[in-house]
Amino acid sequence: MLPCPAAVLAAFDDPTLVAYGGLEPLLRLADRCGLPGLVGERVRLPVTADGVGAFPAAKVMALVAGMAAGADSISDMGRLRHGAMDRVFGGVRAPSTLGSFLRAFTHGHVKQLHAVGRRLLPQLASHTPLLPGAATVAYLDIDDTIRRTYGYAKQGAGYGYSKVKGLNALLAVLSTPLAAPVIAATRLRKGASGSVRGAASFVAEALRTVRASGATGLLVLRADSAFYASEVIAACRALGARFSVTARMNASIKKAITGIDEDAWTAIRYPKALWDTEGQCWVSDAEIAEVRDYTAFTSKPKKQQVTARLLVRRVKRLNADAQVQGQGELFSTYRYHCAFTDSPLSLVDAERDHRRHAIVEQVIADLKSGPLAHLPSGDFQANAAWLALAAITHNLMRALGTLASTFHARATTATLRDQLIRVPARIARGARRLTLHLPVNWPWADAWSQMFAVLHAPPHR
Repeated sequence: MLPCPAAVLAAFDDPTLVAYGGLEPLLRLADRCGLPGLVGERVRLPVTADGVGAFPAAKVMALVAGMAAGADSISDMGRLRHGAMDRVFGGVRAPSTLGSFLRAFTHGHVKQLHAVGRRLLPQLASHTPLLPGAATVAYLDIDDTIRRTYGYAKQGAGYGYSKVKGLNALLAVLSTPLAAPVIAATRLRKGASGSVRGAASFVAEALRTVRASGATGLLVLRADSAFYASEVIAACRALGARFSVTARMNASIKKAITGIDEDAWTAIRYPKALWDTEGQCWVSDAEIAEVRDYTAFTSKPKKQQVTARLLVRRVKRLNADAQVQGQGELFSTYRYHCAFTDSPLSLVDAERDHRRHAIVEQVIADLKSGPLAHLPSGDFQANAAWLALAAITHNLMRALGTLASTFHARATTATLRDQLIRVPARIARGARRLTLHLPVNWPWADAWSQMFAVLHAPPHR
């Protein structure tokens, strides 16, 4: 029961409280992995009379802290300026200062920020158990998403393949069978950009980052049919990676499917049913087969053609009498989905691995429930820098979770934010020490204490 209203008072008058006690270990991890030093070394904005380009490391750290705390706009960065935050963190900047800093970015400065992210990920992997099993097998998943925008003030906004007005964010996501996904590379593009535009150079950049992060074993690039292009596969092979890309249905693939013997099909049952968008139904049974030596991109010069395996999955149509124009009886009975791959795994394992490409959608959902809920500026390059910082924040959060517990190592960033970052604390000073007094009976106190102890132990030499 609540007490009498007259017996309850409220006042915002305590200068010793902070709302995000978990930011201290997060920024401690960033500092230990060299993020401030990388920014100071790589990001070189011109320093104007009003100091916009000055102290880039402090401003990047403030933006990362705000995103980790849940900020999804520039004005939201004001949540860092409360209570005793300035006693725990030096250099907390005003939202207006951070907004001016982002708007000062050019394309070249955004590339410098990307270079920071590429160098930070290997550091995180070496300081935390971020990518267990990467030396044996790892996967790089690429996909793009449209971030919806409104009004006429957003530079680069346009209508792309989704018929939604916005900007196009391209992501490369690294994972292993034992590790939650992290972001290896990002790129912001105009809304009207096709998915495959610039994808070859993007894949090459991401693969180099992945190798530097400890993925020295089998590395497989996975992508959907939007990236079924010879230049993407060529970039993949040039850097010693395998590929598994959804193939678009065309006359050549249809001919290959009709040549598969009926006895070659293997029945499989998904452990979890899949939603079939064409049939608008849940699918739990299917059959798979393969064409061992299928040559793709035959319309291109010989040196750009690729011969590899074509994995084919077929699902029986619910309405077997439905006729599909131009496909004949075989295609009116089944729906076919194909993947083009040079994976060394068996048919069943390779097909199952390809379906796990959907892990990239989890990362996109994570970002959209956090800093990528908006692209906060009208300036295109400011939004590109925001996306790069969102990726850095995501990776820091993932690394922090691995230090807390096995559960938090695979939890979503929203869960990490609620359980590890948004921990209220009261600040006390004594004997030249700063003490964070945290809530009694906090449900995740053990996990929080574990990561705090690791990050405050003397670093290994």
